[in-house]
Amino acid sequence: MELSPKQQISELIKSSNNILLVTHESPDSDGVGGMIALSLVLEKLGKKTTMIAPGFDDDYHHFLPSSDKVMPSLVNSKDFVISLDITNTKVEKILYKRIDNDRLDIIVTPGNGSQINQDEIKFSSAGYGWDLIIVLDCATLERTGSVQESEPALFYEKPIINIDHHAGNDFFGKVNLVEITATSTSEVLVPLIESLGRENNLIDENVATCLLTGIMGDTSSFQNSNTTPKSLTVAAQLVAAGARQQEIVRNLFKTKSLSTLKLWGKALAKLQEESDEKFVWSALTKEEIDSTGAKPEQTGGLIDELLKTASGVDFALLISERNGAVHGSLRAVSKSIDVSIIAALFDGGGHAAASAFDIPNSTLSDQQQNIIFKIKQYQAKRLQA
Repeated sequence: MELSPKQQISELIKSSNNILLVTHESPDSDGVGGMIALSLVLEKLGKKTTMIAPGFDDDYHHFLPSSDKVMPSLVNSKDFVISLDITNTKVEKILYKRIDNDRLDIIVTPGNGSQINQDEIKFSSAGYGWDLIIVLDCATLERTGSVQESEPALFYEKPIINIDHHAGNDFFGKVNLVEITATSTSEVLVPLIESLGRENNLIDENVATCLLTGIMGDTSSFQNSNTTPKSLTVAAQLVAAGARQQEIVRNLFKTKSLSTLKLWGKALAKLQEESDEKFVWSALTKEEIDSTGAKPEQTGGLIDELLKTASGVDFALLISERNGAVHGSLRAVSKSIDVSIIAALFDGGGHAAASAFDIPNSTLSDQQQNIIFKIKQYQAKRLQA
């Protein structure tokens, strides 16, 4: 009888000691919260973990336990190996000495009066130190951005577990746990963690807080149309387990820096309505973002908390320049719209309520007119159908 994805994941985790956890570029609360929660659980099971979130900034997630262990990129992913051929040379002892923190000398003392020749010494890189890779909240492997780009061989050499909730997931893992009816990847993780800890309850206050952060982030604190009875039941379960719900609300939704407020002001001042096509949109250049002292990622709350509150529209769109690309964020206002279809017009993706796309090597002046034209064209056909 074939094992279920949860059973296969359990077996892979049991047979691994050093596990790499990766989420998508410019990670949101679901990617970060779910990844940290799983890391905490794996460490309880005696596993060593490494967490990578490309472009991670802990401004919003510093309150989560172990957020300081999340790295924005892979560093020194391979061990460096110095090999010495000792077929004809006996080694008496090996020492190493650090010199002024700038140099490390490795001292090999040969025995019995023998000598070491330079041609007996070789240098190489060892294999990657991880046994297993778990990718969270990514519809495609390319969503891991700089991680996959900098170390493509890593994702071919090691088994991958793919845990996600996006409808456009392309099942890139050796094992795929993808539940498109779930509000978030964190929601998908709850029963998985329960299955990993059948003998012991692995969901303590910290794990519960991280998981609830992910669910509340992807549902905008249960305000989005993707909120389901199951998500509310799971959230109640996590609160009962000790999740610090008010701490999450305070940090994700009620704390805004001055730079964020200035950035939102600029976006609201440029807000435009396409009444015939039933959507609102705004756009921010890199210069406008920089002038406020904000970071591009700080636009996230703007579309969720302000733009999507517009009445009489199907969805809201925010276009911004970030990392040499044009980034588009879409949020559904009406339940009749699936914004992932719109994101797909620009090779993006996500789910019905929230989606995004990136057009690399571009600026707003290059792409804005074309983006709005394509979306208006799509909406006109959809509304006439």
